[in-house]
Amino acid sequence: MTKTRHFTAALIASTLAGCNLAPHYRPPTTVPLPAQFKEAPGWSAATPSDAVAKGEWWLLFNDPVLDGLERKVVADNQNVAQFRAAYEAARALVREQRAALFPQVTGQVGATENHNSSSNVSNGSGGTTQVGGGTSSRFSAQIGATWAPDLFGKLSNAVSQSRAQSQASEGDLANATLAARGELATDYVQLRGIDAQRLLLDQTVAAYGKALTITTNKYNAGTVAHSDVYQAQTSLANAQAQRRDLDRQRALLEHAIAVLAGENPSTFVLAQAAWNPVIPQVPSTIPSEILQRRPDIAAAERRVAAANAGVGIQRAAFFPQFNLSGSTGLSATSLGNLFSAPVFFWSLGLSGVQSLLDFGANKARLAQARAQFDQAAAVYRQAALTAFQQTEDNLAAIAAYADVSRSRDEAAIAADKAEAIARNQYLSGIVDYTTVITAQNTAFSARQTRIEAVVNRQAAAVALVQAIGGSWEPVAR
Repeated sequence: MTKTRHFTAALIASTLAGCNLAPHYRPPTTVPLPAQFKEAPGWSAATPSDAVAKGEWWLLFNDPVLDGLERKVVADNQNVAQFRAAYEAARALVREQRAALFPQVTGQVGATENHNSSSNVSNGSGGTTQVGGGTSSRFSAQIGATWAPDLFGKLSNAVSQSRAQSQASEGDLANATLAARGELATDYVQLRGIDAQRLLLDQTVAAYGKALTITTNKYNAGTVAHSDVYQAQTSLANAQAQRRDLDRQRALLEHAIAVLAGENPSTFVLAQAAWNPVIPQVPSTIPSEILQRRPDIAAAERRVAAANAGVGIQRAAFFPQFNLSGSTGLSATSLGNLFSAPVFFWSLGLSGVQSLLDFGANKARLAQARAQFDQAAAVYRQAALTAFQQTEDNLAAIAAYADVSRSRDEAAIAADKAEAIARNQYLSGIVDYTTVITAQNTAFSARQTRIEAVVNRQAAAVALVQAIGGSWEPVAR
């Protein structure tokens, strides 16, 4: 018994000293980080107001309706709810794995009853005597404990692995939230752009209707050909068809926004509102901050750490696994004597198991764990490359759309003037109606693309916010 106690003490001491077989973890290197972005050297944009909380980038649109919808994403979006539940499950797994580091204590109570049948035994005088028979009872109460000492870090690496996976799940949740909010903002600005186009088409339909009336009157007076009336009718019908198609596009966007906000599309209504063509000025960042701000990159890096701990788990399989067990309890022939006059008993045991011949299974599992580490590292590097691509893409888009928007403004102003001149010349009999139709179509197209250019700038700003991780607060170092 003394030797067993000494061995147990030594085992506990070695366990507390610890032996971690996982490789020393360092985040894998990514591509060399540039000092600045190629598509925006010296990128410098306006700094948001202090009233804009960290991450609440949609407030830069200055739209209370959008603000309310974005806040519903966290509470009601079901994709986000799915990732939130996965994160909670991952956190629970960490607690479960951590519990394996400590002894498991169990309690047991029992009661048994034995019955012996009677028998007749010869009494030596020619008769028999009945002996035996009756019942006996026994009651017991026992407490036991088992413990698997973490001599080679298998259990601690399992905790580290589950903790890293939990952190990766947290990154997945943040990424899903950012993606849903970005998609909602993009759909919203597109819907408001369609509202502006619908208003434009309402005005255009009214103008084309007036033009048809004027042309019909001139035809009835015999001053123009019937073909002018047909051309005016064609323009009006095409504008009415476009107007109806915008209703279809708006309905689809409204349905998408409803789902993103966790609402039923059948009951969700987004009232038309005045167009607010605000172009958010996304504050600048530096390339190295992308790796810290992007939640998908953070999640990928945590999965690399989890895979590194997995290597340690598989390395521990090459060493013996020990288990300590012990129990103590009371036993008595009656329930009343169980605690007053009991029989006391205890036991202590040690067992160990070592794989002697597995035909390479442990080596295969270790090779698999190392390959999974390499796979996770490649995913991490790819996520970083994708982040830089998306940032450069949207910086280029923002710069290009700004120039496009200025050109669209100039084109719309010029087209409006050309349309007015053509209409006056037609009324004066200087030009035919084909010239008016051409000027009208050109002006309408210029006005429509002017709206689309602003919406493209708004959508590119949203995409850039997502590319840099949804935040512009300085990263703590």
